[in-house]
Amino acid sequence: MTRLAQTPDLTEFQTDVLAAVRTFVDKEIIPNAQELEHSDTYPQAIVDQMAEMGLFGLMIPTEYGGLGESLLTYALCVEELARGWMSVSGVINTHFITAYMIRQHGTDEQKQRFLPRMATGEVRGAFSMSEPELGSDVAAIRTRAVRDGDDYVINGQKMWLTNGGTSSLVAALVKTDEGAEKPHRNLTTFLIEKPAGFGEVVPGITIPGKIEKMGYKGIDTTELVFDGYRAPATDILGGEPGKGFGHMMDGVEVGRVNVSARACGVALRSFELAAAYAQQRRTFGKPIVDHQAISFKLAEMATKVEAAHLMMVNAARLKDSGDRNDVAAGMAKYLASEYCAEVTQESFRIHGGYGYSTEYEIERLMREAPFLLIGEGTSEIQKTIISKGVLRSYGL
Repeated sequence: MTRLAQTPDLTEFQTDVLAAVRTFVDKEIIPNAQELEHSDTYPQAIVDQMAEMGLFGLMIPTEYGGLGESLLTYALCVEELARGWMSVSGVINTHFITAYMIRQHGTDEQKQRFLPRMATGEVRGAFSMSEPELGSDVAAIRTRAVRDGDDYVINGQKMWLTNGGTSSLVAALVKTDEGAEKPHRNLTTFLIEKPAGFGEVVPGITIPGKIEKMGYKGIDTTELVFDGYRAPATDILGGEPGKGFGHMMDGVEVGRVNVSARACGVALRSFELAAAYAQQRRTFGKPIVDHQAISFKLAEMATKVEAAHLMMVNAARLKDSGDRNDVAAGMAKYLASEYCAEVTQESFRIHGGYGYSTEYEIERLMREAPFLLIGEGTSEIQKTIISKGVLRSYGL
């Protein structure tokens, strides 16, 4: 039988890492995911094991204590983690984006200060763009940092921080007055250290509490409120204000590959469950897989899983090569998230009434898949990016 989501031309190290992660998922995550998800419990024991495996430092250069691996390696690991439980992959997603931004754009001092501790998981990263009154319209950010001597005073409210409470470092995009005519040229990324927890964690920063969600449980999603928080100018990513939009877009670009990988993992797990159930469940004297209606569903699901995986791998390899990958990442994120929703629903239908029971894993996947349609930009945002990028090559 042809196994789905295989990746050709991997190095021996990549193959070994993926095998280790796959074994970890099968032994430690899948058997515990249902109980942890239903109780909305943070998977601390799983996270500790991920840190021991070096997963927090996958893309951090070796000189800072990381593994120095590629985006492709990271994405394939995320695919495996999401196959077990999407929330586990979310624990390292924002951490990875923040570390990537520091690696690519940070000053030497910032790299030395943060990356070694991020590689071990001692410092956990989160990043923050959204606000209560804006989503993808990043240039409309209202949270403002005003220069006051050697510091900036920040006031405003940020929204939808994954790992907002459990993180100890937040890359926050805020508005500064750089005198630029274009709004996005007046945005700056601050690297803000804080203790994990909720309430007023440091003077001027409050993490109000967890936002209750329909899925993606076990991981905290929060607001972040600035009220007169003083940030030294040395906390500006790269040391120069007004560059934040470019920094964040670079981070989001790799983040879209990450979301694609998560969608691939959830879709693959949905297919695995459907294939197993269809061979066990019998109707009219034979397994339901022998009914053409079900076998055709499985064929369509398998094709979608494979197509999404190939597009995700392509987008990751383009980024690793140094080529522009905004269109490829947008396509991968769009296709993978839409196919994930479709594959998960078909798996739910194959399970019949049992799929509606909380005892069956597909019920959880049905609540997780919708998040991927909106995370790191909705499908409509991806279509905008894709159309603009493609038409650059086909314009008159």
